[in-house]
Amino acid sequence: MHRELAKTPPLGWNSWDCFGAAVNEKQLLENADYMAKYLKQYGWEYIVCDIQWYEPLAKSNDYNNFTELNMDEYGRLIPAENRFPSAAGGVGFKKIADYCHDLGLKFGIHIMRGVPRGAVHAALPIKGSKSNCREIAHHFSVCSWNTDMYGCKNTEAAQEYYNSIFELYAEWGVDYVKCDDICVTEFRKWDNPYSADYEIKMIRRAIDGCGRDMVLSLSPGPAGIENAAHLAANANMWRLTGDFWDQWDKLHDMFSRCHLWQNEVGNGCWPDCDMLPLGRLAKNAPCHGEANRYTNFTKPEQITLMTLWGIFRSPLMFGGNMPENDEWTLSLLTNSDYMEMHRSSFGAKQLYRDEKDGEGTIIWQSSGKECKYVAVFNTANEKREITAKLGEILEDGAVYSVWDIWNQTYEPEITRQLTVSVDAHGARLFKLIKK
Repeated sequence: MHRELAKTPPLGWNSWDCFGAAVNEKQLLENADYMAKYLKQYGWEYIVCDIQWYEPLAKSNDYNNFTELNMDEYGRLIPAENRFPSAAGGVGFKKIADYCHDLGLKFGIHIMRGVPRGAVHAALPIKGSKSNCREIAHHFSVCSWNTDMYGCKNTEAAQEYYNSIFELYAEWGVDYVKCDDICVTEFRKWDNPYSADYEIKMIRRAIDGCGRDMVLSLSPGPAGIENAAHLAANANMWRLTGDFWDQWDKLHDMFSRCHLWQNEVGNGCWPDCDMLPLGRLAKNAPCHGEANRYTNFTKPEQITLMTLWGIFRSPLMFGGNMPENDEWTLSLLTNSDYMEMHRSSFGAKQLYRDEKDGEGTIIWQSSGKECKYVAVFNTANEKREITAKLGEILEDGAVYSVWDIWNQTYEPEITRQLTVSVDAHGARLFKLIKK
């Protein structure tokens, strides 16, 4: 059962924020080495190669429209050997996956929903089928922002095509698949508000039949809350937002999205706040900011990001080029108390929100084994003292010790409320233990 594969929210690195569509083998392996050395002991394990690994001419975060893509004789995309030289000889990503596995890590890839247009135009045969790729293509089911693929029809032959690609990924040793252009609702008004539901089911069946366990992540967002049961029945992760970048307005928006989805978290199914755009970003070209920059988020905003993702229990996919992490960035990813909360807490919910024109106070809480977690967020543009009234979650008359998770210090003991100073756009995160 797929939920058994992700009993806790997945932790990893994804190549998109730093390398865009142009990531190469050397960069993947360098980030794998870094994760194994510095992060694996804290639970980080996935190295994920994002979009267009099959595109020989990719140079940045932009796509080369209608370009030639590398594929085999059955219309299955294969790595571009000029970028991934170990793929030579038809072995695909197997050597990179093996390298990650030897480090004690796991390997993942990004795919687009459907079948490559080049395979459709050439009517390439489908492995294990009497049909060809042209027969399964839905001619007006296309992605609005990428020209690589046609969506598939809801047919037996289309299922056979999906079976064939996941058979290939199993041979490579893939542990994680991020499928794109399949989760958001508003892009495909031509059919129905959730027209890709059958392709999600096809992918689920293909994974279940391929002989290898793979975590399934669906993108982009926002996913519709009305589809929560269907998403949980088929995937391990699904995006709550479009591409998330290092901008305060995007971060502030995530409070509402997390609040909407707070009751759908857990049991191997994880609503996904998207990647952590921290550290060194946009190495190859400008993307939502200057090229080759360190994150635009202030340090307090980085704490807010990590705190919300953590207490909500979103999957954590780091976006920066890890070998260039500074000490501060590494510290955000290796806080043992934080990682324990992210791994084992439960029942997270928004306790309080009071804002005017997007500025004010937001408080979240969750439970752990013999403790409570409380996150106090200041969304105002200036530092403020905030009093969190916690009578709703704390036992009447009980005294609690207060451990500041980010600062690694004790605050004064409390009974019913907590008063703390919080930086502009910042957060404080506490573990409360009854004495």
